Amino acid sequence: MSEAKAEVSFYQLTTQPVEKVLPKILEKVYGGGMRALVVAHSTEHMNVLNSTLWTYSPGAFLPHGMSGRTSDEPLDHPIWLTLQPVNENRANVVVLTNEQYIDNLSDYSRCVDIFDGNNSSALEAAHVRQNKYLQNGHPIVYWKQTMSGTWEKVLPQ
Repeated sequence: MSEAKAEVSFYQLTTQPVEKVLPKILEKVYGGGMRALVVAHSTEHMNVLNSTLWTYSPGAFLPHGMSGRTSDEPLDHPIWLTLQPVNENRANVVVLTNEQYIDNLSDYSRCVDIFDGNNSSALEAAHVRQNKYLQNGHPIVYWKQTMSGTWEKVLPQ
């Protein structure tokens, strides 16, 4: 009997940046009792995401920590911001904001790949990643942001 493969969900941004979309995705992950590893593309971007998670909504709270701070222990945080896809906080979900492909998703039940759909090279790179995941047997879900900022599920491209 083969092990279930992690579902890979692509989120093609068209009207909002990742900083606006990520908190809503993480609310669903955390609200569902799961843990998330969020991979940023630079230290500066990781700091922006950290600030965003503290300030995106006055009434909301997403408990998180980030690599690079000696006071933060990954296992103490259900949401961990980092630069490398190393599952330090025992996450169920890995969120990629850096156009990175992860060959081995066995630690995760889900991979969320968020990318700029207005950038032709980012869109092309996402299609390459999608094909690699498909070749490795991962189920794919593809979400495209509408002009109003909502999401529509489309066939993988």
